Amino acid sequence: MPAERSVEIEKKFDVEAGTPIPDWTRVPGVARVSEGEERHLDAGYLDTADARLAKFGVAVRRRVGGHDAGWHIKGPLVNGARVELGWPLTDDVPAELMAEIAQWTEDRLSPLARIVNDRTAYNLLDENGGVIAEFVNDRVKASDLRRGVDREWCEWEIELGPAAPEDHEAFFAEVERIALEAGATKPSSASKLARALGR
Repeated sequence: MPAERSVEIEKKFDVEAGTPIPDWTRVPGVARVSEGEERHLDAGYLDTADARLAKFGVAVRRRVGGHDAGWHIKGPLVNGARVELGWPLTDDVPAELMAEIAQWTEDRLSPLARIVNDRTAYNLLDENGGVIAEFVNDRVKASDLRRGVDREWCEWEIELGPAAPEDHEAFFAEVERIALEAGATKPSSASKLARALGR
């Protein structure tokens, strides 16, 4: 089965639990913000014994919950964007996924981390109802399964949507200004998986 392909362009921030969400209509082009949608996401991450995928900035996960439950490959960050490939939810790793990661490794995969995320998601909408971006408020509990270390944190993410402005940099600059003003800080890790593993 062919993979579903998407490109993620997003901005992340660390926040303290309970930090009030900013008024995103202050961002030029954002006319209104949707009601929040609660999602419970439970993801198991896999890698080789020597964590070879992580060395390339690649993540393989099986996630339950949310609109995109299933198997995913998140590719390395390139020019601020990640390519994500997805397959339907199954018990076993899809053969197509294993074929895709063969460019990095053909070694056996085993559990690396578990990340459970209670998320509230909002759409930032333009005057025509187009989705400029999705904003999510995440409460994360993560387990490094190989070291037996648990971690918890909160973070915000804003990911560009189909109605995003062409000038991504200007949009994210304004998002960052408003987020930092609200009490957020720049991210301490490049991804949830990296933070789960203490990187």
